[in-house]
Amino acid sequence: MKENIEACRKALSCYDLDDNARTVQQKSRDFYWYSPVLKELLDAVCGDFVVAPRNEAEIVDILATCHRHDVPVTVRGAGTGNYGQAMPLAGGAVLHMKHMKNVIAVADDHLIAEPGAVLARVEEAAREKGREIRLFPSTVATATIGGFIAGGSSGIGAVRWGGLRNPANIRRLRLVTMEAEPRILELTGDDIAKAAHAYGVNGVITEVEIPIDPAGDWVDVLIGAEDFNAANRLAFLLGDHPQIALRMLSTFQAPIPERYFGRYQHFTRPGDAAIALIVARDCLPALEEIVAGSGNAAIRFPVDGHAKGQRLPPIHEIAWNHTTLRALKVDDEITYLQMLLPQDDLEGSLRRIEETFGEDLLMHFEFTRFAGRLSAVAMPLVRYQSTEHIELIVETLENGLGLTVFNPHRVTLEEGGMKRTDEAQLQFKRENDPKGLLNPGKMIAFTDPDWRWEKDRIFLFNSEKK
Repeated sequence: MKENIEACRKALSCYDLDDNARTVQQKSRDFYWYSPVLKELLDAVCGDFVVAPRNEAEIVDILATCHRHDVPVTVRGAGTGNYGQAMPLAGGAVLHMKHMKNVIAVADDHLIAEPGAVLARVEEAAREKGREIRLFPSTVATATIGGFIAGGSSGIGAVRWGGLRNPANIRRLRLVTMEAEPRILELTGDDIAKAAHAYGVNGVITEVEIPIDPAGDWVDVLIGAEDFNAANRLAFLLGDHPQIALRMLSTFQAPIPERYFGRYQHFTRPGDAAIALIVARDCLPALEEIVAGSGNAAIRFPVDGHAKGQRLPPIHEIAWNHTTLRALKVDDEITYLQMLLPQDDLEGSLRRIEETFGEDLLMHFEFTRFAGRLSAVAMPLVRYQSTEHIELIVETLENGLGLTVFNPHRVTLEEGGMKRTDEAQLQFKRENDPKGLLNPGKMIAFTDPDWRWEKDRIFLFNSEKK
């Protein structure tokens, strides 16, 4: 294998190739350290070299060369994923998309971009034409559009548009296959799901087309509520209210706001639960009236964005997994889970969770839409003690309390939540990457067709640890 790596590296020396050990290690990592379980499992993971293509033609030649030398390829954007999606478990080439960062076209109803385009720049390009994108992660300032689609699932905008699995949110993907003679494919309609949220295991995305809409005039708002149940009742009221247009809606159990949201301390009150939202400016009068009428909540800052001379920092930077990041900066024993509670018994489920775990599990909801229905997706903060303790928490939530957990302490596509294989993605990999060289180890069913999910067992490429 070492000889293959050296031959491949030499054959690719005409490209932007970096084999400096420190750089390669840095570019072999993402935000896997959000999970102490993955941090232990993946700390030694490293590629052999980084190669950064400048265009699709270079990608085709790089993939053909790596295929010829049997060298694995792992595609990387900004590395803001949390599950080791962009980490080269088998070493080999890290395909860095930093040069392919252009927004190619902005039309009235869609935008086309290269995969390495940072989402903040994509939004800026849309707004220059009076438009906006539908979805972006809390890491919008650094995350790339290709990485978001290949590794993400939802984000800011989901309260209006649902997640990336909503067919309305991606119009087209262009990708290159990993074969002796790589092919260029265009995916539209239902075929998009074969490559979206597939960690780049079955094709290298080279172009993304997404819908855009008329740009809104959005305002960040933070609301304090007497308790988490009151916050959620008000959130559901606002999320479904015909006079309120929202771009983001999140709720946080006390003491999350006062304990972890240091930059927002002027806008929180001890003991409060909180609602964070991005709302259309012309909806502010209706919002203020609804909040005032709720009797158990209050907007914690004037609508112009100032309180005591302080400006509210961007509200999306406490939402989604930025909640976990805020907590980690205060307490390095914090990690997180992802869950879906029964929407018709949220308060009962929350009561049982609190009775079982106390402050070892603090709730945080992100509001999204599934088939048009407003739903609260849980991303609770969890106090970490050990891998075994995390497994016990998951076991108790799933089998003791009957709740659905999407486990972020897993590195593979199958283990995170569905505990089964996506047959369409698997077949697409067999067609496009017959040698299994694209991001190997992230799709268990390709590596081990007889795999069956077992609790307390973590699959790791080339070795399994219990």
